[in-house]
Amino acid sequence: MAEGPILLEAREVTVRFGGLTAVDAVCMQLRAGELVGIIGPNGAGKTTFFNAVSGVVAPTSGHLFAEGVDLTGRGPHLYAAHGVARTFQTPRVMVDMTLTDNVRFGMEFAGRRREPIAGLRSEHEILDMLGLASLADRPASDVTPSQQRLLEIGMALGTRPRVLLLDEVAAGLTEAEVDAMARRIRRLRDEHGLTVVWIEHAVTTLLKYVERVLVLHQGRKIADGTPGEVVRNAEVVEAYLGDEMVEVE
Repeated sequence: MAEGPILLEAREVTVRFGGLTAVDAVCMQLRAGELVGIIGPNGAGKTTFFNAVSGVVAPTSGHLFAEGVDLTGRGPHLYAAHGVARTFQTPRVMVDMTLTDNVRFGMEFAGRRREPIAGLRSEHEILDMLGLASLADRPASDVTPSQQRLLEIGMALGTRPRVLLLDEVAAGLTEAEVDAMARRIRRLRDEHGLTVVWIEHAVTTLLKYVERVLVLHQGRKIADGTPGEVVRNAEVVEAYLGDEMVEVE
């Protein structure tokens, strides 16, 4: 486990929509340099939890801290200003703008006061790392859906985050594209020092690359450990993974 400072913390975070409890008293600490996966079945609360820890939705109860600052109930721009960036299941790119301008938008969203990420200081360096440099002057509408997913990661990197939250960035990709995406995610941590949290349904691939896994089920956190620990957790197997965990193991 990482021993660095805590960059993002959720304390007993609960999110309710009317009578539905989507996230139920979930706790999480993310330290500098961690590479973490979040898994769970549809309806487990994964995306709602991401929405809470990035300021998209306010928690019904509990507290959220980024870089030690209590941001509970504050908006996404303040989370971005404190080093938290995220992507969405459906890429939110500006299709009429060039790829370069999309990344520049991310830079302006968080402001340029944050320290640049080593090796990712400019729009070109970000696009180059993602394999998009040759398309820099093309409008986002001209690139493939998988390239738009990469571009949204580029926009998130433009905010100069310390914590990057990735919501199913491999959805709809081919097996080869999923593996390439996983390698890029690992590089963001290994080469650029980011803390990365990755929600993914491609469980087998995710568990090969992450070092720690949180499992959500019916809004609750039922496991938090290494991939090896999680695949042997009886509650996880019973609640969700079953035969798929045998394959991973």
